[in-house]
Amino acid sequence: MALDELLGLLMPYVGRVCAPIALQDAPDAAQEAMIAIVRNLRQLKSPEALFGWARAIAAREAVRFASRRRPWPEAAPDRPDDHDPELAADIQDVLKRLPPDHRAILTLRHIEGLDEKSVSEILDLPLGTVRSRLFRARHGFRTVWGTGLR
Repeated sequence: MALDELLGLLMPYVGRVCAPIALQDAPDAAQEAMIAIVRNLRQLKSPEALFGWARAIAAREAVRFASRRRPWPEAAPDRPDDHDPELAADIQDVLKRLPPDHRAILTLRHIEGLDEKSVSEILDLPLGTVRSRLFRARHGFRTVWGTGLR
């Protein structure tokens, strides 16, 4: 019973992490992430770290799934925004045009609100690599945004 409750609690969260990174492969990435979470649950040292630990697994799975697909898909999943739905759609349109590693960096840094060190740990990358990818991802986002999508 406890595992069922845990899965019910984690699945929506894992899906939200995977969606902006893996796009239409998000359900598959989320499922693989949940399998990895259940398989490795005994490795979790502190129950308080559950969501951070699950986020790391989900982000890595989402990048892995998104990296398999080339060229990147034309449609991004809708991410509701109560304040400005048109802006949210424009942002999703720009994000879907970026490579998966750039989507992952931007999602973790700006949507999830993590600092660069946390992103580095989640993606298992050196801090310098995260910073350079973040710079390139922001530049790519600005370039695509400036092409008149808005």
